[in-house]
Amino acid sequence: MSNVDVNIRGAGAVGLSLALSLARQGLRVGVVGNEPRPAGTATAPTTSAMPIAPMTPATPDARAYALNAASRQLLADLKVWDALPVDAVTPVYDMHIEGDARGAAAGGQLDFSAWQQGCEALAWIVDAAELEAALRTAARFAPHLVWIAAAAANANAGAGAGAGAAVAPLTVLAEGQASASRAALGVHFDRQDYGHSAIAARLQADAPHLGVAWQWFRSPDVLALLPIDRPLPGHGYGLVWSLPTERAVALCAAPAAEFEAALADATGGAAGVLRLQGGRSSWPLGLAQADRLCGPGWALVGDAAHQVHPLAGQGLNLGLADVAALARVIAAREPWRGLGDEILLRRYARERIGATRAMALLTDGLLHLFARPQPALRELRNRGMTLLNHSAPIKRFLTRRALGG
Repeated sequence: MSNVDVNIRGAGAVGLSLALSLARQGLRVGVVGNEPRPAGTATAPTTSAMPIAPMTPATPDARAYALNAASRQLLADLKVWDALPVDAVTPVYDMHIEGDARGAAAGGQLDFSAWQQGCEALAWIVDAAELEAALRTAARFAPHLVWIAAAAANANAGAGAGAGAAVAPLTVLAEGQASASRAALGVHFDRQDYGHSAIAARLQADAPHLGVAWQWFRSPDVLALLPIDRPLPGHGYGLVWSLPTERAVALCAAPAAEFEAALADATGGAAGVLRLQGGRSSWPLGLAQADRLCGPGWALVGDAAHQVHPLAGQGLNLGLADVAALARVIAAREPWRGLGDEILLRRYARERIGATRAMALLTDGLLHLFARPQPALRELRNRGMTLLNHSAPIKRFLTRRALGG
């Protein structure tokens, strides 16, 4: 461990992306983590929280990531994007969002089109297991990158992450929300529990998805259907359904027919008849932010630094933006400045704190806005969506921001 420049604790999508980014700069990078399981078997959700209905190695991983243009470019630069199987990546050309006033006559609808916004796609839906497998493969062949067994790292780290940071000039924590190393550093992770949980599942529709993503704000639920060409090309969806935890537990345990009936009621059949494919998983949702993103010899990235509600599909995008920012700051450092210099790391923190807090405010605000059942407020928010739908400049601005611009 003494022969590396940077230790990265955590071998998920964010940690491996950072490891590859820094290795490309010629830095010696140690990835602290146990050998990952093979692609196609379940791993813990990106929230790093324990699932309500735990996935087992025999359960296919139902997760899918919605990646923006900036994340796609980062993965392309790392030679990971082109290594993904064709059917593991599905472009989103259109997005249809509905409030809780059902039907076109009731208003509360918002539509985005890649063609109208002049972009290739609004997002790309990527099979989570395939992305993580591609990152692991790239890491195996990357020069200057070594794996460090978690047990050995912890033995050498002594008291925890703080002691471990002395082994290399810089230690980056990418362990997720439940990061023990972050706690050992004394960083406060302020978390607000929403009392909601997200259900992830794979679905097959009788109608083609045509690259359209759907989202419904059905107080107090938020439901998203993300087009993905698995299990059936052109007819698959990844489901992310946020709802009160008690109902999430019940729906995860419900028979498939009962689950599909609840899904049909929530979507109104807009995406066709939806059939469950494989298992379901669920994990608790909340809003969280670390009180510090860096210190002498250490930095936080990804879910170890922040958590937002998945309604905007920006969780992994925020983490990969952390990766890009930290790699950029390190690449631009003065020749005499060390990797663990706190002045250097504060440049990263200043760049990221505003963006992560803005996204937290946006997702938290939308969630609370649509959680209120008062009729007057319901009419106001749905009328607001309709007005926004007719404002091309605002929609262009929102699209640029969502794409990572």
